[in-house]
Amino acid sequence: MRTILSFMHAMLGVTLIAICTFTQESLYAEGIETKGYVGVDARYFTEESESQFSFSSELELYWQSENSNNALNATFFSRVDDTDDERTHSDIRELNWLHFQDRWELRLGIAKVFWGVTESVHLVDIINQTDSVESPDGEEKLGQPMVQLSSINSWGVIDAFVLPYFRERTFSDGNAPLGIGFNINTDDALYESDEEEEHLDFALRYSHTFDIWDVALSHFSGTAREPLLIPTLDVSEVSFTPFYPLIDQTGLELQATLDAWLIKLEAIYQDNESEDFSASVAGFEYTHYGVIGSSADLGLLAEFHYDSRQSRATTPLQNDIFLGARLSLNDVQDTTLLAGVIQDTKSSNSMLAFVEASRRFGESWVLTLDARLFQSENTDDPIFLLNNSDHVTLDISYYF
Repeated sequence: MRTILSFMHAMLGVTLIAICTFTQESLYAEGIETKGYVGVDARYFTEESESQFSFSSELELYWQSENSNNALNATFFSRVDDTDDERTHSDIRELNWLHFQDRWELRLGIAKVFWGVTESVHLVDIINQTDSVESPDGEEKLGQPMVQLSSINSWGVIDAFVLPYFRERTFSDGNAPLGIGFNINTDDALYESDEEEEHLDFALRYSHTFDIWDVALSHFSGTAREPLLIPTLDVSEVSFTPFYPLIDQTGLELQATLDAWLIKLEAIYQDNESEDFSASVAGFEYTHYGVIGSSADLGLLAEFHYDSRQSRATTPLQNDIFLGARLSLNDVQDTTLLAGVIQDTKSSNSMLAFVEASRRFGESWVLTLDARLFQSENTDDPIFLLNNSDHVTLDISYYF
């Protein structure tokens, strides 16, 4: 029944996008800006010689009042997957009202907020929950209900957040190609707070630019976005139940711009009931403009990860180094390529690598290639669960 409902929700989202696509002219007539895409992707798993196909769509609506003091923003997303039932889902990424007044802004509703400056991981980005069925890199996020009040001053910007409802992390089916081999009991999630998903979370962030430095300091108090997975022994199988503890997390973002160099740092300190810890990622990006006399730009990236929990960490990035390169051809097709590898400095047998490339065809079509490689011989390493999940994804989408 749950699978059928998920499929119906996804198709409802697809239908809504299709209707709005064909009625775009009437929406413009009402002063509503619309954009979005519909796409299909094929994913091939090299180790198991398996294929996975899915259809996705997204619709964005934006309206602003004549005096520019009020705006409405909505983003609806849907995906239908032929293999992973958990990946067939719909989500309201954004549905909010914004009010602008002199030096302050008020946002009410569902929204996405991004924090961070580094490339390989975003330690401080904690407002929105990860939509992990979308991509294993954790970049996709679910919409978060919130009240956000921003004060914009010459000495910096202060953002205050009240988050009245918690959203649980999505997980692939345990037997799906990108599953971990065990089922996650998302229907039976556990919470440290008696209020469970209705626990009231708070966040505060200060950001400002000092000469060459972009600085941000944040604090979050509430339910952790990353759950602990508790082993559960059933009669027939072993599964895991997500447990969401209460945490206090302080974060720091630093970025210095020195001509072609960007020096970056993200650091956090988290206080929770089981173990307090600190984590950081620091590095640089150097951009060589006009490679070999062309219009292309080549960026070289390097970052180092540290986690004080070491082998007890729930992330594979405890003592790892990231090396990457970003190529932008700056052509009319907007051709880009990003390639990188993350290597464990304490184990030569723990590594993950990726290649991301995209190119536009005509005015509306975009072709995207995504390849990922996982390698680990350490059974305590989270990457070990993805050893047989090397894959290549080809996506073609129509943007309107």
